[in-house]
Amino acid sequence: MSFAPLQNDTFLRACLRQATDYTPVWLMRQAGRYLPEYRATRAQAGSFMGLATNVDYATEVTLQPLERYALDAAILFSDILTVPDAMGLGLSFALGEGPKFERTVRTEADVAALAVPDMDKLRYVFDAVTSIRKALNGRVPLIGFSGSPWTLACYMVEGGGSSDYRQVKTLMYQRPDLMHRVLEVNADAVALYLRTQIEAGAQAVMVFDSWGGVLADGNFQQFSLAYTQRVLSQLPREHNGQVIPRIVFTKGGGLWLDDMARLDCHVLGLDWTVNLAKARAQVGGNVGGTGKALQGNLDPNVLFAQPEQVAAEARRVLDSFGAPHTDRSTTGPTHIFNLGHGINQHTPLDSVQVLVDTVHSHSRQLRQAASASIAA
Repeated sequence: MSFAPLQNDTFLRACLRQATDYTPVWLMRQAGRYLPEYRATRAQAGSFMGLATNVDYATEVTLQPLERYALDAAILFSDILTVPDAMGLGLSFALGEGPKFERTVRTEADVAALAVPDMDKLRYVFDAVTSIRKALNGRVPLIGFSGSPWTLACYMVEGGGSSDYRQVKTLMYQRPDLMHRVLEVNADAVALYLRTQIEAGAQAVMVFDSWGGVLADGNFQQFSLAYTQRVLSQLPREHNGQVIPRIVFTKGGGLWLDDMARLDCHVLGLDWTVNLAKARAQVGGNVGGTGKALQGNLDPNVLFAQPEQVAAEARRVLDSFGAPHTDRSTTGPTHIFNLGHGINQHTPLDSVQVLVDTVHSHSRQLRQAASASIAA
């Protein structure tokens, strides 16, 4: 299938550590409950899954934040738990509550029954990817995504969200053989899921390791990182002649940046606990060398402050990353501005406008200053 030529490739260039005119910005959960138009569409759909499984609704809500704000990427509207739902665990969402599974994975029999699902069960996701890509008409790139094998396992074993991860960690410590089997199936399912999103039109893919940070050192490498790498190893480097950037975000993963630097991905997402300057020095690489692009990492709660404070904090994040890479003849350290986690549903709309405008304007000024210092 053919799509319209891309008009704004700033996000993709930054993913590939190429110099850009400004720092691109998009927001995790940017199509969500903070937008009144999203709430109206969800009410029409009747439920979250009614929204996510309807191609027209999913397309509509994916584009809603782009109609309001000059964001540099769209991200597929879906949920990280579609894969275990397709495995037959029975996903549901009650309004105002988190996800729940009808069936959990805790016993030998539960684990033995797990298998990579038929991707036809997720056809609604791939149809949405293609529909969104067409509706974007080349405005900005489209990001596809999945939860990480470990994060999916947390929900599958717990049956929903958790405050202490008691069930999943009990399984991990008591029966590591079963835990590894769950993670193997999850990794292969996620890889196939992301590959099919790419074939449907996703121009970059992101793995959300939302709960990797709850693991102890050593266990993170064994039960989360190894299986994220298993996913990445099965993804195509290119599709239709275009490189498909891979982004990995581990909430609470700042402790393990050195380990994560060895992942076969282009971009590492960072939460707000990480110092960007240190992360750049640690994994960002040098001009002309290899390294990871960095994505993040404003605390989402900054957006509840006054507009001038929102702008000041956005500038602080950009300044923390440091002088932008401006040499278009080679690669170098790059930054994609984002929040350190998903945007809060109560976020004021005007704060998002201030954030996006400030990131674009201040990052241009930083590049002008960097170019002037090189010329001098």
